Amino acid sequence: MGLGNQDEIEDEMPLDPVAERLRRKMVRLLVVSVGTMIIGVMAVLGVVVYKTLPRDGGLGEATATIAIPAGEAILDVSMDGERALVHTRADGADRLYVVSLADGAVLKRLDVGQGAAGN
Repeated sequence: MGLGNQDEIEDEMPLDPVAERLRRKMVRLLVVSVGTMIIGVMAVLGVVVYKTLPRDGGLGEATATIAIPAGEAILDVSMDGERALVHTRADGADRLYVVSLADGAVLKRLDVGQGAAGN
């Protein structure tokens, strides 16, 4: 029994000043290393989450205006990449406008009427 108490007393004895300074330096190094690793892991996880989020394919805030003649009604709009097809009707005649979504410019105007094909 005497030997067991002797070991406990030796374990609790204070370290000499040189060993204590070395222990403090090692603890400081451990804290800095763990902090650096945590920041690195958080950065990698942030990049992974950013890359996996879906991109918003919306049009954004930019708006474009196209001018159509007075009395012409828009019947349908179809989009294809960077262009839109606008189907209008006025006085019984149909028209198709191909419009650039980037700047709103009318790229082409097609008048649709009976007998137009083949002439």
